[in-house]
Amino acid sequence: MLQIQSLSAGIAEKQILHDISFDIKPGETHVLMGPNGAGKSTLGNVLMGSPEYAVTGGKILFDGTDITEFDTDKRAKAGMFMTFQDPLEVPGISLEAFIRTSLQQVTGTHVKMIAFRKQLEAAMDSLSMNHAYADRDLNVGFSGGEKKKSEILQLLMLKPKFAILDETDSGLDVDAVRTVSRGVEQFQKETGGSLLIITHSTRILESLHVDRTHIIVRGHIVHEGDASLIEQINQNGFDPFIPQEVKDEERKAKLAEAAKAAMDAMRTSGAATQAFAARAQNAGGSSDGK
Repeated sequence: MLQIQSLSAGIAEKQILHDISFDIKPGETHVLMGPNGAGKSTLGNVLMGSPEYAVTGGKILFDGTDITEFDTDKRAKAGMFMTFQDPLEVPGISLEAFIRTSLQQVTGTHVKMIAFRKQLEAAMDSLSMNHAYADRDLNVGFSGGEKKKSEILQLLMLKPKFAILDETDSGLDVDAVRTVSRGVEQFQKETGGSLLIITHSTRILESLHVDRTHIIVRGHIVHEGDASLIEQINQNGFDPFIPQEVKDEERKAKLAEAAKAAMDAMRTSGAATQAFAARAQNAGGSSDGK
């Protein structure tokens, strides 16, 4: 379904991803985990063709086609989909109109209103969403949980071949996570679609079968395994999987930062002392003058 071959990418002058390679087969669920700032969301955005990032090496193949240079809309029409950590609010277009228009663009066919509305309401029911949200502007005034449900609603309606879920469970309470998880599970049962779930939590994975887990650190895939790797992360965190050279680099960077902060503090303190001495001298001179 998806082949990532020695993929490197960055933004402006900064290289973020380094030689990423793995394959996702039809119907598989892969999980991408790692510390904050590891490059998880960057990989999702690069796979989806965000113009903010530049591919500097490697290829992305989808259904056997090289899509490395495809625009985002062409990838979506090919069957790719992505949810966002912080879904945008779009005034002036209702949630229903957005999904209907997207469905028509992706499938290239006219959507019949009555059948569409019936399908939409059934999907909303499965996510415990009030039907009134369908007529509201897309994500405008939605709570964090409703925004995430809106994303999963789009997933259920558009039925892509492959979906990237970027921190879909972030900011959700336990009940909302369960609801979103059921929606993701329903998507897989109905479509057999593949998933790449980007997360630093494991709550959303509890009801899903995970085929492969990838750990990314500073833009490098440093470890891969099956679902048992998730439990190891739960128990021990990411530290055992971080290469020693990365730890050494981070330690040096922290020491350098601490040394700089100390020097800045000394300069500030010295400048303050000099200013105080100057004021005291001036005050003394004024007194002598009197």
